[in-house]
Amino acid sequence: MKATQGGQGLTVTSLMRQAARYNAHRTAIIHGGVRLTFSEAWDRGVQMANWLLDLGLQAGDRVGVLEDNAIQAQDFFLGSAIAGVVRVPLYARNALESHAHMLSHTGCRAVIVAAAYRDEIRQVAPLVPSLEHIIIRDEGYEAHLAGCSTKDPMIAIGPDDWCIIRHTGGTTGKAKGVAYSHRSWLAAGRDWFYNFPPMQAGDVCLHVGPISHGSGYLYTPTWLAGGVNLLLDHFDPAETLRILQEEQVGYLFVVPAMLSALANHPAAKAGTFAHLKVMQVGGAPIADQTAHLARAVFGEVLYQGYGQTEAVPVCMMGPKEWFSEVEGSNPLRSAGRALPYARLEIRDPEASDVALPLGAEGEIAILCDGQMLGFWENEASTRERMTSDGFVLTGDIGRLDHNGYLYVLDRKDDMIISGGFNIWPAELENVLLNHPDVLEVAVYAIPDQRWGETPAATCVIQDGAGVTALDLIELCAKTLGSYKKPTQIYFQTEPLPKSPVGKVQRKVLREPHWHGQDRRVSGN
Repeated sequence: MKATQGGQGLTVTSLMRQAARYNAHRTAIIHGGVRLTFSEAWDRGVQMANWLLDLGLQAGDRVGVLEDNAIQAQDFFLGSAIAGVVRVPLYARNALESHAHMLSHTGCRAVIVAAAYRDEIRQVAPLVPSLEHIIIRDEGYEAHLAGCSTKDPMIAIGPDDWCIIRHTGGTTGKAKGVAYSHRSWLAAGRDWFYNFPPMQAGDVCLHVGPISHGSGYLYTPTWLAGGVNLLLDHFDPAETLRILQEEQVGYLFVVPAMLSALANHPAAKAGTFAHLKVMQVGGAPIADQTAHLARAVFGEVLYQGYGQTEAVPVCMMGPKEWFSEVEGSNPLRSAGRALPYARLEIRDPEASDVALPLGAEGEIAILCDGQMLGFWENEASTRERMTSDGFVLTGDIGRLDHNGYLYVLDRKDDMIISGGFNIWPAELENVLLNHPDVLEVAVYAIPDQRWGETPAATCVIQDGAGVTALDLIELCAKTLGSYKKPTQIYFQTEPLPKSPVGKVQRKVLREPHWHGQDRRVSGN
């Protein structure tokens, strides 16, 4: 894949440059005790850009980054856009082999690394032939940055030039690069905010997760609106609740586990969150009880969206809709309805160009302005995931009801076929998560002599919990029907195995049950 060089226009760079000019004296960035105005933050970004250009890097070159949230993270967020280089975030929890793959297949010429990860990157560097420069944010970083020019290089960047390459978080195989142009990155951020209450200059957006991940979709829109990006480098419920109140936070992105920890913390019930407008929830299914508790604690501020790195977002749902009663639908269990400027269809898993009728189960397909044009340097995978009419196949199985609500049932390759019936693990997981003793759950297929395979569940519970396997099996049978109930329940107190980006690895739990078999089905 190649960037399409163009002239000046609506780009991340030109719009962030404009916002820096129009909001020069407003606060732009907060991290710890450091607060930067737009002017100060922009100057640091320009210096970062000139540092990269002084190394001989050119617009379109890829530059990796391994970091946590910090003032220095915003330096590169801005600096990469100003220099016209393509940002390639690495994931701190990844193995060294994953770092090497992400840097190598994108042809990164340079990598920027927080001091805490210097040893890792030095082991990775010899495995990346294209890598020429390593910038370590050590004790000499600030002095070097201060010595770089604050003159904006005014690199010519067009809307269709590449801006960032994010990697998919699959649990098997090598991660694939999803490239966003300046145009598609702006579109993704715009559509995230489409249903939100309008952001005003000075509103605060809290990033409790890395801006290289999901929270990063809120970073650019906040800057463009004259808002404040408040960065945390770790998640602690008590500290987050304190900051929500003291800094009068208006917006934040959280995964359900974070939301549960915040809502259940003793300090939450005593807190006041009058300035809070949006708690964007995503990244994993959310239990009904967590949603209801968070609503009771924080008010009418919960928003839920659906999308993926390859195409984001397509659905969004605010609190009035999320907790409403709609005849023939169950908004609480849905992922919302399609945004006005996105197309959403259910496609036949065996014929991806065929759209299925409302109510049918099939593969969720998305067409939106914030989607990929294809995987970076991977035409074979691109052909597998994109249809002839331009839709992205998500790999998720779902259905749309007659009111347009989307229900995500599972990942395509995790389907359980038991006695001829299709059973989607996520459907069972949503039921099991609603038992108060169940903290985490994963459902997967195990062999069955009669049915070929049957659902099993591994549930994380607290020490001393009174729930039994029979309790949970009966709960599933009552809620979903007897044929969908799990036949085995396994309990543990340690967390479920997860990928480097936090996705539960069902296959790790499933594989021991299939050991020694050459097929993943059994019986007659």
